[in-house]
Amino acid sequence: MDAAALLLPLVKFISPTDPRWKSTLKAIEKKLVEDSLVYRYDPEKAAPDGMTGREGTFSMCSFWYVECLARGNDLKQARFIFEKALGYANHLGLFAEQLARAANTSEIFHKRSRTLRSSARRGR
Repeated sequence: MDAAALLLPLVKFISPTDPRWKSTLKAIEKKLVEDSLVYRYDPEKAAPDGMTGREGTFSMCSFWYVECLARGNDLKQARFIFEKALGYANHLGLFAEQLARAANTSEIFHKRSRTLRSSARRGR
């Protein structure tokens, strides 16, 4: 099981209220969600990926999970998890790519920051 499945209702591949999706979401909750944070996959059951150490939870997967809950009309749970997730932002309001272990802010954030600084220097 991979948390990328959380994208299925977000890209309208399946309805977020479809019973098959609800069953899939329950399985994801059971196997990949820990204290409202979502692991990408269970490394003990997945094929080796060459990474050493324990994987952290992925911020994006946690936000996909929140959106799946909201679209599936579980607004109370979605709001609770969303508000909890907001607490993991750093002092700039940015999120690490992974949580539950020492993590660096995602490379995407760094690239965006460099682009903004570069544009500011050029006066754009």
